[in-house]
Amino acid sequence: MNNIKLNFLLEEFPSLLQNLPANAKGEWGSMNGQQMVEHFIDAILLAAGKIPAPLLTPAESLPKMRDFLFSDAPFQENIKNPLVSETPPATRLPDMNTAVSELQRALNTFTEVFKEDPSKEIINPFFGPLDYTGQVQLLHKHAIHHLKQFRLSKKSA
Repeated sequence: MNNIKLNFLLEEFPSLLQNLPANAKGEWGSMNGQQMVEHFIDAILLAAGKIPAPLLTPAESLPKMRDFLFSDAPFQENIKNPLVSETPPATRLPDMNTAVSELQRALNTFTEVFKEDPSKEIINPFFGPLDYTGQVQLLHKHAIHHLKQFRLSKKSA
């Protein structure tokens, strides 16, 4: 387990998001700042098994997908996610502070799920079954992607 990535997700990432205006526009994509944070909350809850999703990647493609996941290669800018509409949904939370607080709550839920069952594997629709290490890797890579999208610095990896 890479504790640097986990600590980044739990501490630094939410702190960086506090400085993002709710209506900020990214370098790519159509989500504003708050929509991105709410999207990331869903990604965390998916990683925790609280939002189940079917496996979309064919079994024969999973090794290649997992190789990418565990590499240093970033997600491509403006990558399309078939689970996310081209038009972002309206925000569901009242403001950015609430969204960041909910993100922190989701991260706590995520860590609790794996504390209760450290060997648990949860299906990710693109990467297949992932254990805690795999889920942390994915969330970290995803967080870096959105930090770049909204021009927020990342002080540590």
